[in-house]
Amino acid sequence: MAEAAPRDGLVVASHGRHCVVETEDGSRRICHPRGKKSQAVVGDRVLWQPPPAGRGEEGTVEAVQPRRNLFYRQDELRTKSFAANLDQILILLAAEPVFSEMQLARALIAAEAAGIAPLIALNKSDLPEAWERAWERLAPYRAMGTPAHYTVLPLSVSQAPDATRQALAPLLAGKTTLVLGPSGAGKSTLVNLLAPGAAVLTAEISQALNSGRHTTTSTALYWLDAARGTALIDSPGFQEFGLHHIAPTELARCMPDIAAHAADCRFYNCSHLHEPGCGVISALKIAPGAGGISESRYKIYSALHAELSAAPRY
Repeated sequence: MAEAAPRDGLVVASHGRHCVVETEDGSRRICHPRGKKSQAVVGDRVLWQPPPAGRGEEGTVEAVQPRRNLFYRQDELRTKSFAANLDQILILLAAEPVFSEMQLARALIAAEAAGIAPLIALNKSDLPEAWERAWERLAPYRAMGTPAHYTVLPLSVSQAPDATRQALAPLLAGKTTLVLGPSGAGKSTLVNLLAPGAAVLTAEISQALNSGRHTTTSTALYWLDAARGTALIDSPGFQEFGLHHIAPTELARCMPDIAAHAADCRFYNCSHLHEPGCGVISALKIAPGAGGISESRYKIYSALHAELSAAPRY
């Protein structure tokens, strides 16, 4: 019997070499790659093929359709892809535990390099003292909101769920959003608030993928509306966020506050570290709220430039 023609589908969960593909009618099926290595990630549009009659239920991914973008990190050992075809990334931080500004900067740089708009949300506004300190640490990022580049939102996911939904609803509507966040930031609480069926769906997918394989899903997509036009992608937490896929000469372009002054440098190939007539170094004398660059952001730039300069190029 001839094989059926490949069908369109959307990858909504993945782990290892297997993924879950959602069909055009909304049903879901576990699929594996035709070749030895899976290249499909959550958010990918794929061509998949059901199995011949009597040969099980798992389909095969025949091809990954062209992507609009891919959000990933890369260190010396490996590349880790989060998701594809994103409209934006929501980076959820919390007043407690204290967040790493370096990790925030790395995620923002990766988003900028991929051409994906970022949102920053600071959770736990119900902890006044800790929240004020954290909000102040985000002052350079809030300053970059004029003209609009970074949107920084105050949230209290657990204590004010209705206000959280109201604040995020217009920003998420009609878009596919990847949620990132360190441990303790409230990411799982936020995902379950916005997608009430997420926990049940994750358990079902994990159970299906676990059949004889002892795996759990690491990334999953949830629809927030019946029309399947607004999606939230939950990603696993991360301790490190390598940027080895970005050349040191591209770093300034991926940091909006640095990029805003790079054109003012005397030399076209200025590294913004020591050259005379450097517009970036001069901007350190200007307050971030007045269009300058903060010391903390410049230290991050300097540290990452050194790291990327020493990294092997791929």
